[in-house]
Amino acid sequence: MIELRRIETGPGLVFDVFAAGDAAAPLVLLLHGFAVSRHLYDAQVPALAQGGYFAVAPNQRGYSAGARPDPADFAQYDIERLIEDALELVAAVGHGARRFHLVGHDWGGSLAWEIAARHPERLGSLTMLSRPHPDAFGRALREDPEQPRRSQHHKAFLDPGAAAGLLAEDAKWLRDRHAANGVPPAATAKHLSVLGNPEAMEAALAWYRARGTVHRPIGPVAVPTLFVWGDADDTVGRVAAEGTRDFVEAPYRFEVLPGVGHYAPDQAPGRVTALLLEHLAKHPL
Repeated sequence: MIELRRIETGPGLVFDVFAAGDAAAPLVLLLHGFAVSRHLYDAQVPALAQGGYFAVAPNQRGYSAGARPDPADFAQYDIERLIEDALELVAAVGHGARRFHLVGHDWGGSLAWEIAARHPERLGSLTMLSRPHPDAFGRALREDPEQPRRSQHHKAFLDPGAAAGLLAEDAKWLRDRHAANGVPPAATAKHLSVLGNPEAMEAALAWYRARGTVHRPIGPVAVPTLFVWGDADDTVGRVAAEGTRDFVEAPYRFEVLPGVGHYAPDQAPGRVTALLLEHLAKHPL
């Protein structure tokens, strides 16, 4: 059974976290991306617990009301702070400096790639959902004519009025985006229960505003990696997805889900869960 916990990692940082399983079991930390929430992993968290893992899926910085620094202070949403949050959550749930499995989607995937590049000794495995390696993504932005068009929303999110626009007409932009990617309406409603207010949306956009338009290279990673990509993803093209293999210097599996969009755990939860459990079993801690 999923348990909602509120976990404090430091002054002013209390995260809303879904957790399930024996806290002493191998840890699987699941990081969500933009326009969704911890609910992205509603199917995976209990399945992981049943499979003998301790699954932890937080609402990340800004998405958790208790961990929401001023969105106008972009330094509070720098990627260094976001990476610290992930590692401090690992410690706060009782796993200290122990190794763990890491799952990331979209922006959570960006953090996961960075953690894998910097701290490979901490990870037993890496599972990526819809987020290519940053260097493959940067190369695609330069060489694939389609990728800049797919990523044009990144620049739009820098506009000061972006949050109001995304929430206008009962969050029409977000609802339409989810629907175009095959997200069931019930799942969208769960995500909006977290993100569908001005305070949360401004904080979510602060992730983009802290980074700007620069996608810095991180170099290859040396962690066993599963990359799951839906070929109907509207933001990540095939060039970036297939190019990720060039930047993983460890056992690597690239799994394409036909007809699946950007939010695979919501659209194809059974398939994602099966792939994840298979990957974890191949790379025990």
